[in-house]
This record gives sequence, structure tokens and C-alpha cells, in this order.
Amino acid sequence: VDNTEAKLVDRLFIVALSFACFSKALIGTYMKSSITQIERRFDLSSTHIGLIDGSFEMGNLLFLAVVSHFGAKLHRPRLIAVGCFLMAVGAFLTGLTHFFMGRYKYDTIIQIVTKSISCIPNVCLYGACVRESGSNMWIYVFLGNALRGIGETPVTPLGISYVDDFAKAENSPFYIACLQTITLLGPMFGFLLGSYCAKLYVDIGYVDMGNVTITPKDARWVGAWWMGFMVSSALLLISSIPFWFLPRSLPKQEGDKDRRENLDGTEDALNNNHNLKLTDIAKGFLPSLKRLLGTPAYFLLLCGSILKFNSFIGLFTFKAKYMEQQFGQSASRANFLIGVLNLPAVAVGIFLGGLLMKRYKLSLVSGAQLSFATSFMAYLLLLLQFGTKCDNIPVAGLTISYNGTQSVSYNREMLFSECNRDCSCSAEEWDPVCSDSGITYISPCMAGCISSSGYGKNTVFHNCSCVSASYPAGSSTSVRLGQCPHAKDCSRSFTSYMAVSVLSSFINSLGATPGYMVIIRCISPELKSLALGIQTLVTRTLGGIPAPVYFGALIDSTCLKWSIKKCGGRGACRIYDSAMYRYAMGNKCESRM
Repeated sequence: VDNTEAKLVDRLFIVALSFACFSKALIGTYMKSSITQIERRFDLSSTHIGLIDGSFEMGNLLFLAVVSHFGAKLHRPRLIAVGCFLMAVGAFLTGLTHFFMGRYKYDTIIQIVTKSISCIPNVCLYGACVRESGSNMWIYVFLGNALRGIGETPVTPLGISYVDDFAKAENSPFYIACLQTITLLGPMFGFLLGSYCAKLYVDIGYVDMGNVTITPKDARWVGAWWMGFMVSSALLLISSIPFWFLPRSLPKQEGDKDRRENLDGTEDALNNNHNLKLTDIAKGFLPSLKRLLGTPAYFLLLCGSILKFNSFIGLFTFKAKYMEQQFGQSASRANFLIGVLNLPAVAVGIFLGGLLMKRYKLSLVSGAQLSFATSFMAYLLLLLQFGTKCDNIPVAGLTISYNGTQSVSYNREMLFSECNRDCSCSAEEWDPVCSDSGITYISPCMAGCISSSGYGKNTVFHNCSCVSASYPAGSSTSVRLGQCPHAKDCSRSFTSYMAVSVLSSFINSLGATPGYMVIIRCISPELKSLALGIQTLVTRTLGGIPAPVYFGALIDSTCLKWSIKKCGGRGACRIYDSAMYRYAMGNKCESRM
């Protein structure tokens, strides 16, 4: 192969790998951005949704170590092609679940309200127990996400090692930094896609939107979560095509004699692999693993990665939800801000980290020191980030008393007061209304309303006894449909939160490329693929699987009001105690870092 053709093949592989990494990152972050929508659509708790999110790592766990070891000795580009195809199938299966379910139905009294709604009895609000179609369809989301995890296994370890094997030693960090920077465009577009889909109603095109009485800020709103999975599936399928036509190995770049000598053994192994049997390759797995874990620098870095990834994955999974619950942002706006503010900061940080390592030719020790320093500074900023807060929304019977004078601790009896005790209201209903005083009531019945006007989202309820009992004569006794917004000073707190969050993301990402290069430079060349695979396997096993589950369990512990399924049983949470939510997340991050 002449030099011109070698450069062409080299560039083609980098472009193909960049697009594949972009696509897999897009679908990965789209899944994170759709967590709230999936949780509400399938009526699940945060613990449950954390388990579904962890199914991706479960798929990785099954195949990553084997693929990393065997893949280094087989046709790496074709293995990457198979992986991209499996990810496409997994994404398609996840999105396809929507079409096997019935229309989304949320609990509301508006559809049965007449002009006179005096004390609506509970029997009118809830029909007979009829098991909803598709109530167990979340299993297919779980399986689709797990299949995507299986398909993702060869892309990063085999792709990175393939580039590093045939690039100059001083250029490799720069190439990997460029690859990671392009990859980060995937999460950016993933969150933007999630933002767009969250604005669209889940059954858009099949229902009259004029009859939909909830808005994207409502705790019952479900966006068109399935749409992004279909788009991602198509991108992943396209990304698999070029790898079928790439050679088994790339020509080495000229003028890198030291690298040629170091990689002679690797090249000979690659050229002779046609004559190797799988049993012969398998025999070398355990000795290679023992040799790898016996490297002190690698083992220490691996332990650090576990602690860091454990906190990161829990925060990242529920970051958008935290912004929704703590600061009153819609899912669409939360995803949009993460995509246009946090992720560009991360991309710039990773690129600058690779540039610093190339320009100043940082040694392994210097690279490790830079990685540690940036991680520690980012941790301190993370603690500061949880110092910004918003008070709980005043909800009668949940966070404040009905007269609005004191905070309360929720219990079922606190939902009832003298003003609504004779109205036969259900404590399980959730159809919030807002009074002019800024107090939210969990339903018009709980507000003691006896009449209504308007239609759909514009419905207004009048002559509400709980409102008139709390405020002086002459005050409005009407309430409008929907939950009251957060206080005005909450917007200032949110601005501070986002500023610290962006700065923390940038500083943390500065050490990403140096830390990555330390890992692949502290072990022998033939163990690179296995080293990257084991690192990904262990961090995802000990961080990616349990972290969303126990973060979800902590979030569930702060719930003030659960939805109740038609046939009984707890559904999705409608409102959280924002102060306890913040304490739980902050304390968990502090204990893991």
C-alpha cells in the first residue's frame, strides 16, 4: 500500500469511527433525556427506571471483556460494524414499544366536569379496575437497552486501540482528543433531540391537542419519547456500513521507528491470526488479565475510575429530572440547556486537555497529576452546585397547611380540611389547580370548588371554599388549572446553578484525555484493547448498574405524592420535597467521591 492510499484509509477509518461514536453517544444521551418521559408513560418509580437505565451496562457486562480480548486478534472493523448494527436493532425495539401500547391516558376530572361540579364523588373520578394494555411493555424497553449495550462493546476499545496502533506516538493523544470531541457532539444533539421530542405530546397525530388539558410542565405530561429512538436507530444503521469495507489493519505512519519496534509483536500477531484458533486465543485470556491487573499504575487508575464514574452516572442520569423538580423547569428546557451549555463546555475541556498533553509532551506522572487535580476541583464545585436551592412549592396539605401559615409534614389526613371534608374527595387524585395567592391544591375538589368555566387548558374553577376560608373577603375564590410556578427568586438560583454546573463540567473534562492516555501508556501495547475493555467493564459494572438504582431509590424516598394505578399499586411520583431531594443527591455524591 503506497503512502497516499495509506493516508486515505487512515482518514476514512477516523471519519467512520467518529460517526459511529457520535451515533452511539447520541442514542445514549437521548435515553438519559427521556428518563422522565418513560417513567411517566409506564407509570414507574425512579428506582425502577434506574434499573431499566442500568440494563445498558448489563449488556456490556456480558460481552465487553470477551470482545476486547478476542477482538484485538480478529477483524476489528467488522466487529465494530456488527456492534453498530446491534445498537440500531436495540434502539428500534425500544421505540417500537410505543406502537404496541394503547393511547396514553392521564388522570383528570376535566373530561367529566359540568358547569356545576359540587363535591364530585370519588366514584366519578376513577373507573372500574381494568388492566391497561401494555402495562408490562417496559420489559421491551429494558431488552432494547440491553441489546444496545451488547452492540456498544466493540466500538470504543477496538476503535481506540486500532487508531493508537497505527499512529505516531506524539499524534495519538491528539487524534483521540479529536475523536472524543466529535463524539461529544452526539450527546449535544441527543439532548437537543430529547428537548424537541419532550415538547411533542406522546400520541401526537392521533389525538386532538385541544382536548389535552396538561402542559409540558405538568407532572403527568409525556412527550414523544419514542420518536428519538427511531431517528437514532437509522443513524446507527448507516454508521455500520463503512466498517464492512475497511482492512484488517491500517498502514503505520512513516517516521515512527520507535513505535515500529514496539509494535512488531502486535503486527506479527495480527498477521498470523488467520492461523489461530479461538481456543488458542482463549488460553491467553486469564494470563493477560492477571498481567494487566498486576500493573500497579493501571490498578490504581482503575479504582479511581470506579469512584468517579459511580457518582457521575447517577448525577448524569437524573440531572434533567433534578432541574425539573428543584427549579421548576420543563423536561424540554432542562434537556435543551444541558445540550447547549454543559456539553459544549465538556467538549472544549476534552479538546484542550489533549492539546495540552501534545504541546507540553506531558509524561505519565504529569498526566496523572493533571487528571487528579481537575477531578478534585470539579468535586468542590459540585458541592457548591448543590448549595443553590429553591423552596418547596406551596401545596395545601403537602408542604403547607390550608391556611397557608405553616409548613407541614405530609400524611394522608393533612390533605383534608374543614373546607373540603364534606366533598367526598379522593386523596389519590392529582389534577392540580393554582390560586391567585400562589397556593396549589391537588385537585379542584380538594380546593372545595363548586363550579367551572372555560374549556381544556383554560378551565377555571369558581367558588372554592378552601380559598375563601384562607383569605380575606373580597379576594378571588377562583383557581385555574395547573400547578403554581416557583417563586421569582428561584430563577436567580437556577442561573447560579447552571453557571457553577458549566464551570464544573469544563474543569472536570480537562483531565479526561490525560487520564485516558495514562491508562493506555502504562501497559504493554498488546494489552491496550483488554485494558480499555476491562476499565469500561468494571466501571460500568460497579457504577453504571447500581448507581441509577440507588440514586433512584434516594429520589423516591423524597416523594410527597404518588400516583395510584387503576388496579392499585404505586405508580410514578407527582411531586417531591425539593429540599430533601437536594440533600439526598448532595450527600450521596459526597459519600461516593
